[in-house]
Amino acid sequence: MAAGGFCKLPTGSVVVALNLPRPTADGTGCVRVLVHAHNRARALTRLRNLGMRAVYLRGNGAPPTPDEITAVLHHPDGVIWRTAPDNGVNTDLPQELWHPMRALLRRPTAPA
Repeated sequence: MAAGGFCKLPTGSVVVALNLPRPTADGTGCVRVLVHAHNRARALTRLRNLGMRAVYLRGNGAPPTPDEITAVLHHPDGVIWRTAPDNGVNTDLPQELWHPMRALLRRPTAPA
């Protein structure tokens, strides 16, 4: 099950954060997805409409950080992602920038 959480903003809207599995070349990997919506149900519906059918939020174990909330609020789409951190391993490496959701969902092109 994916780790995740939410944060209700003073305006009444919600930011939902989920760690989802992403297959990579070595077989492991996760991405952190942030969604801004009017409520939790609409946030999950936005992800399901993008093709992520089996996305559920159970509990509030990994809520979004203030930096993550700022990032998703300043993005025009309100849905962003980046590679999930490895629980503090290699913390001296620079953090990856946030990407729009269409970059994650883009299908790789076949080599000519």
